[in-house]
Amino acid sequence: MGIVNVTPDSFSDGGLFFNPNKAVDHALKLVEEGADILDIGGESTRPGAASISVKEELNRVIPVINQLAKKTELIISIDTHKPIVAEEAIGAGASIINDIGANNNHAEMWKVISNTKAGYICMHMKGAPQTMQKNPFYKDVCKDVCNFFKERLNSLLDYGISIDHIAIDPGIGFGKSLDHNIELMSHLNKFNIFQRPVLVGASRKSFIDKLLGVPLEKRLPASLTCAAWATIQGSQIIRAHEVAETVQAIRMAEALIEINNGTNT
Repeated sequence: MGIVNVTPDSFSDGGLFFNPNKAVDHALKLVEEGADILDIGGESTRPGAASISVKEELNRVIPVINQLAKKTELIISIDTHKPIVAEEAIGAGASIINDIGANNNHAEMWKVISNTKAGYICMHMKGAPQTMQKNPFYKDVCKDVCNFFKERLNSLLDYGISIDHIAIDPGIGFGKSLDHNIELMSHLNKFNIFQRPVLVGASRKSFIDKLLGVPLEKRLPASLTCAAWATIQGSQIIRAHEVAETVQAIRMAEALIEINNGTNT
């Protein structure tokens, strides 16, 4: 999943692709590099980020999705927690809703999913981007996130949404301390119990700096390690800024898995 931030303030590339034409060009470059999904976001979700209006978010993402839907047959995802933005994006050509706010506004969002038959990525986040990193607490972070998914998946099924349309994301960096993020990354295979595709978004995240002391522009090696590890743990969707390099890491991990499985049979 290639990241396309149509924002002036995202933590890693804010402003680089704020112009719609630049965002489209960047997205098409990610397609050439091997992306399977393009994730279009118009609102920064970095810790402490200010929220924007529905109108502003629509003005940022809809022109990009409109153009991409005409220029590529690749799957397009809308990264939003606003039901109205999700609905408009699906109408413009997106087919997946990547919902960082799965713990909020769920009834309205589920109505959009039900009406549009869109794919849905249910992400765990404690709190909101403005406050999520202020002393997050869990009794047992893996257990607590698993319990969240169990409740949400049951509710989605009760609402009539097909399980085949749902993926899950433990929300690395969203309302988690360094220890929480490391614990989740270390035990990603625990989420395979739900038998749904697991998305992992660790690319360039600040927990890498907290652990290794490396600035943003030097986090690629650690990001690739996370991508390979997540693949080995069974995660099927890797959200990444550097697509070409991440594709290599994933393919190597998959090759090692295949060889190891053959050795053990």
